[in-house]
Amino acid sequence: MPLRHIPERTCVACRSLRPKREMVRVVRTTAGAVVVDPTGKQSGRGAYLCRLPDCWRTALRRKALERALKTELSDADGAALERYQRSALGPQSALVTDPQVDEHPVS
Repeated sequence: MPLRHIPERTCVACRSLRPKREMVRVVRTTAGAVVVDPTGKQSGRGAYLCRLPDCWRTALRRKALERALKTELSDADGAALERYQRSALGPQSALVTDPQVDEHPVS
């Protein structure tokens, strides 16, 4: 039985390649707003981020999302993304990780 193709996407912050279902899609809508797209099907220009809080902080700090979405994030959009990261991804940020373990292995 042949293996099924698994779509992969690249995180705009850490540049790691992961299965699409493990990523969070952020989209610039046709109205210009930047929102999280939990379904992955909303129309507009999209960018993907890992579910790791560090990737979200990096993407916002280095303006990687702005470059990928080809827009400037408004203060409201940035605050909404930070709220999403804290609420939806919050339990992962409480995990203590071993500094010896690479969270983004290169394959």
